[in-house]
Amino acid sequence: MIRMLLADDHPVVRAGLKALFSSESDIEVLAEAETAEAAVELCREQRFDIVLMDLQFGSAGRGAMQGAEATRVIRAADGAPRVLVLTNYDTDADILGAVEAGAAGYLLKDAPPTELIAAVRAAAAGESAISPAIEMLLQNRADAAGSPLTLRESEVLALVAEGRSNRDIGRALFLSEATVKSHLVHIFTKLGVSSRTAAVAAAQTSGAIRSRAL
Repeated sequence: MIRMLLADDHPVVRAGLKALFSSESDIEVLAEAETAEAAVELCREQRFDIVLMDLQFGSAGRGAMQGAEATRVIRAADGAPRVLVLTNYDTDADILGAVEAGAAGYLLKDAPPTELIAAVRAAAAGESAISPAIEMLLQNRADAAGSPLTLRESEVLALVAEGRSNRDIGRALFLSEATVKSHLVHIFTKLGVSSRTAAVAAAQTSGAIRSRAL
């Protein structure tokens, strides 16, 4: 049985998702959270296999925790559940933020129900669950970009290859964390990848950065 937590600030969305999964014999919605903070707290109190996480909790108020941050906190704990992002947002920054936070998958809310159910099962089995629409979006952006990395992007990626965090990279290059993240968005798009490890591997293969142990 796949034990699930639904984290979304819209009651109607949660009700629809719960109704969808209730028809599946191997999936059980154990709890719901209307804020990112509540999702984090529930994961501390109960054991889940999957957290279906929204990215933006608008009703929580300005300055409240959002989905990417909650994903990072949840995934940092021992025995953490897999987090599957389900959202309306498909910008580079949103996708990158979710992947960097440790999300096992990224799907849009207009995905077909069968695709969503399959993604939950895949994530619970330890597999990646990226929506075909998101994969196509990333590929199209990579095809449209195709330009080589700039010197600064290569410097950022070389430090990523050393295992440095965004904060450490910013300190080393005298950049803000936001600027580092912006560079990573451009790097991911140019290389047609969706993770730091894949970006490093692609850049090492192409000779954009020196090969070294990850």
